[in-house]
Amino acid sequence: MKLLALGVAAAYTAFGLTFRGPRERFWDRMTITGAVLGAFAFAADRRARRTRIGPAEVGLGLASAAGLYGLFRLGDTTARQVMPRGGEEIGSIYALRALRPRGEVAARLALAIGPAEELFWRGFVQPRAGYIASTALYGGAHVVTENWTLVAAATVAGAYWGLLRALGLPLGALVVSHVAWDIWIFLIAPTEKAVV
Repeated sequence: MKLLALGVAAAYTAFGLTFRGPRERFWDRMTITGAVLGAFAFAADRRARRTRIGPAEVGLGLASAAGLYGLFRLGDTTARQVMPRGGEEIGSIYALRALRPRGEVAARLALAIGPAEELFWRGFVQPRAGYIASTALYGGAHVVTENWTLVAAATVAGAYWGLLRALGLPLGALVVSHVAWDIWIFLIAPTEKAVV
C-alpha cells in the first residue's frame, strides 16, 4: 500500500508540474512525466516488465482504440452541449499539437507517453487499487488542468481501458490501444479541426 501511495503521489506531482508549467515546454514535461511513470512501473511491478506486444496484442489494441474513438466521436457533441466551456476546452487541448512538429509529437506519444500511462495506471495502479479507484485516480490526476472537459475525457478513457484490463485484455494490447488512440484522435482525425 505504501508503494501505491508513493506511485500515485509521484504521478499527481508530475501531472501538476506538467500542466502548470510554461505552455511552450508542455511536450518536454509530458515526455519526462511519461518516462518517470513508466520507469516507476517497470521497477515496481513484474507484470509491467513482462508486457509483450505481438500480432494478437496489436490486433486487439487497434480494435479497442477504434471502439474508444467511436465513443469520443459521439461524446464530443454531448460535451459541447453539456459542458459550459466544452468547445473552448476541447480546442485548447488540440492547440497543444501546434507546439511541436507533428512527427515529434507522434513519436513522444508512441514511445513514452502512451505506453507509460498504461504501464503505470492499468499495469501498476489498477491491480493494487481496483478498477473503480484506479479510474477515479486517473481522472483525478487531470484536475490540476482545470479543464473539466479533459478531466471527463480522461475519466472515460481510463474507465474504458480499465474495464478492458479487468476483463483480461493483455497489458500489451492496452499499450497499443492507448498509443493508436492518442495519435489518431490528436493528430490524424480529431473530433474537431484544431484552432491554432
